[in-house]
Amino acid sequence: MQISKPNQSECTPFQWDYISLVPDTKDILGEMQIQMIDTIDLVTSLDDETLVTPYAPGKWSILQILVHCMDAERIFAYRALRFARKDQTDLPGFDEELYAPNSKANDRKILGIVKEFSLLRASTIELFQSFDEEMWAQKGKANGNIVAVNALPYMICGHEIHHRNIIEERYIGK
Repeated sequence: MQISKPNQSECTPFQWDYISLVPDTKDILGEMQIQMIDTIDLVTSLDDETLVTPYAPGKWSILQILVHCMDAERIFAYRALRFARKDQTDLPGFDEELYAPNSKANDRKILGIVKEFSLLRASTIELFQSFDEEMWAQKGKANGNIVAVNALPYMICGHEIHHRNIIEERYIGK
């Protein structure tokens, strides 16, 4: 199934910040697969010290960023599931500043995180492949904002692109 990329008028500015980073494609699930491989290739090429050292005081490490991306993907996929099933419950937001340090990511090995990431991404893609046209057209409310189901895979991709750009610019390119 082809999933149309939402346009700027169909989402909040915050959502658009991520969605706009995603290349124009209707094969967003294929893009999610390619993106996962690119991210894994990037982070597994780095040494352990680089993975656990923030680029500045008060910033997250690369391992924390990866686990943060997985946390966000789980939450976005959960929202997609709820809204696709026509659940109109107003879902709460989440505090990423609380999640990241409490993830204990720096106590983990990169290969374990990468394994979890690949399994999560496969699960997310399978969930999205199960949606039909009616499910993709649903909307719901999360963190006080209307969210379209078809926007959520683009948000997952854009969020990952955002963080991969930070890794490349501020951790590797420094």
